[in-house]
Amino acid sequence: MDVRRSLARLGRPWRPGDGLVAVPLAIILVITLVDIRTPQRIHLDPFLVAAPAITASFGGPALTAAVGVVTVLAQVLVEYSQGALTTANHQAQLAALVLISVFVTLFRFALDRHHRQMRRVRSVAVAAQKLLLRPLPRRFGPLLIASVYVAAEEEAQIGGDLYAVVPVAGAVRLVIGDVRGKGLPAVEDAAGLVAAFRGSAYRNLSLPAIAAHLANFTHWNIVHRAEVDDDAAESFVTALVLDIHDDRPCVDMVDCGHPPPLLLRDGTVRTLEVDEPAPPLGLSATSESEYVVETFRFAPGDLLLLYTDGVVEARDRSGGFYPLADQVASWNEADPQVLVDRIHKDLLRHTGGDLGDDAAIVALTRSLAEVGPEAAEVGLEAAEVGPGAAATGSR
Repeated sequence: MDVRRSLARLGRPWRPGDGLVAVPLAIILVITLVDIRTPQRIHLDPFLVAAPAITASFGGPALTAAVGVVTVLAQVLVEYSQGALTTANHQAQLAALVLISVFVTLFRFALDRHHRQMRRVRSVAVAAQKLLLRPLPRRFGPLLIASVYVAAEEEAQIGGDLYAVVPVAGAVRLVIGDVRGKGLPAVEDAAGLVAAFRGSAYRNLSLPAIAAHLANFTHWNIVHRAEVDDDAAESFVTALVLDIHDDRPCVDMVDCGHPPPLLLRDGTVRTLEVDEPAPPLGLSATSESEYVVETFRFAPGDLLLLYTDGVVEARDRSGGFYPLADQVASWNEADPQVLVDRIHKDLLRHTGGDLGDDAAIVALTRSLAEVGPEAAEVGLEAAEVGPGAAATGSR
């Protein structure tokens, strides 16, 4: 059987270009030559055991076994050249080398089997995580969208942060949220909230109604979980729910205790603070009358940046928070994907690769071609002085 093919099946594939196999082979060659030339009272052949041991650190079981065989043959050659092959001492050394080579090979086989099992488990976990939190589409209706998710849990793809987008009548509806806590309970809460949000799309709910729906779902989910998990009673979710209209350059927003989004326009960055934020989701059962919609201008060419607190609360080694607004203002990026990628890389640089909390970033914009000049003018006027301006806090 071809050695390289068996290596690919049994463990980590070995490529000749790696050159690592030269190390144990060089050890075998040097020890063999030196031991043959040294006096018989000096025994260097016990050092040959280093060759299969080193091979097991980078090669699969087949390569480790092959180097073990070469090592045993080298010791036989040394003992034969010295006429000591039949002595009890050298036979014991040879038997010990054979046993060690076998044990190292079996250890490498077990380790590779474990790695294969872990890869299968991780592949299933990644598939399940992506099913729970689907990547946002690059284009949705009139919007261009870019997103990135960085989970705090090692080897995880998602955690307690969430985002989702659905179509509603005349608008694109988007939610971004952050579940208190980390780990599997946070993933469960986030997945449930995303499912509730997606499932509401066909009901054509108003923005306050969808906020109340998500709050009540979260509240009763927490109540039921608290029956078996005392820590669940302290859970809640901060969230933003937004409607971005197809024919009007404005965005309606309900803020449930979530960090405010940033609006990038003409090289400036503005924080969209609401006047009447609602409490986080899940603290109690609510009704839609408790939520106030506030409207902000979102003209063609503007860029809206949504994020969770894992971004702005990320610390560097000195304890400094990540300066998101300052960084975004200094870059002045207009492309959502470029901006999201740049924030992601800079955030990892700032924290040294360890965020300490889940972080989600969503950037979206609408091209100038999506809203005609007349519609834009009418929409801007409506956003400023429309019938609902005073009631909804339009900006």
